[in-house]
Amino acid sequence: MRIASWNVNSIKARLDIVTGWLAGDTTDVLLIQETKSQDVNFPVSAFADLGWHVAFHGQKSYNGVAIASRFPIEDVVIGLDGDNADEQARYMEATINGVRVATIYLPNGNPAPGPKFDYKLGWMARLEARAMTLLGDERPVVLGGDFNVIPDDIDCYDPAGWAGDALTRPESRGAFRQLLHKGYADALRSLNPSGVFYSYWDYQAGAWQRDHGVRIDHLLLSPEALDRIEDVGIDRAPRGLEKPSDHTPIWCQLRA
Repeated sequence: MRIASWNVNSIKARLDIVTGWLAGDTTDVLLIQETKSQDVNFPVSAFADLGWHVAFHGQKSYNGVAIASRFPIEDVVIGLDGDNADEQARYMEATINGVRVATIYLPNGNPAPGPKFDYKLGWMARLEARAMTLLGDERPVVLGGDFNVIPDDIDCYDPAGWAGDALTRPESRGAFRQLLHKGYADALRSLNPSGVFYSYWDYQAGAWQRDHGVRIDHLLLSPEALDRIEDVGIDRAPRGLEKPSDHTPIWCQLRA
């Protein structure tokens, strides 16, 4: 089963790009972030026309996550426990073909320090708690999405220029590494321990043309999922299209 993740930066604005990519790719499950769509406006029919199932959790103008799949989507859970006042649409999980998947749009956290950074770290603590519960089920789990964390300097074209940003601060990196230390694996690094890979290029200053990117989109695998991994990669092609998302899809292939 091929599972991909993509921050589309508005499902409405990028619908033709997304459906075109799905139609021409072998992906079976797409974890989508930053849909920027209320549920009532989500383009269900565009996915149904492809024969795909879709589940979504959105809000007006901001955030929003979704899961699209060739296979039935079961046992959908929306949101993270631990903060009843949090109304931001950033997390959803479901079971597809026996694999528990989660689509994640982790808070950016800038400016840091400050309230937004505090919210980011609190959100990451809640994510860790849920991730540990899922790990205890001892089944294949894939946590995928825009984590808004640059794990290491190799994942950034200009580490010095990004120093102090919420995406590189030690607290953010430490919270991300806790997921790895406690049992999850970074899918890309599991097969490519070195090498430069980016998943995001800003729209400004010719970042795409100059390959000034960062790696902030990740697929984290439980041991049961890691045992099934066959391949992993980042598809840069959609970023080069006209009016693209500033992110591009990442994917992993799990054997049945």
